[in-house]
Amino acid sequence: MVFSTSMRLLANQTEAEDISQEVFLRAYEHYNELCESPTAGGWLKRVATNLSLNHLTRYRARWSFFSDLATSHGDNEETEVEFAAPDDLGEQLETADRHELVEQALQKLPPAQRIPLVLYHLDGLKYEEIALKLNVSLGKVKTDIFRAREALRKRLRLRLEEVRPA
Repeated sequence: MVFSTSMRLLANQTEAEDISQEVFLRAYEHYNELCESPTAGGWLKRVATNLSLNHLTRYRARWSFFSDLATSHGDNEETEVEFAAPDDLGEQLETADRHELVEQALQKLPPAQRIPLVLYHLDGLKYEEIALKLNVSLGKVKTDIFRAREALRKRLRLRLEEVRPA
């Protein structure tokens, strides 16, 4: 859970591993408080999120030049990507494959889109909380999440068309 939280935010395995290691070092330092706590899992996830966001903030200026070079083109199609609940093993395997496709598509989103999307949909934060955490305006959060959904939808639609048998 710690690694996947960091990986979703950072989209870099090495950095996510480093953050995960730091989270567990901090957990070790707070072992006496966490060993009996029923909220230890939430604490670990929150620390992973905060350390990942801190890491991104720290290195954002260094890499902003490269992210400025990337441009995104809007697509006004309203096609929805849906995943049905599995009824049997075959459907469960197909669903697992689709979840892997979602993870891969998510990793390819630009950080400005991926991070608010992950915080909103996977961490359950509200728009206002995301704006505070990322130190951006509420409008920017809403716009970035909208653009991320559209980009993710487009990537998934294209990828599903590639893997779907003819």
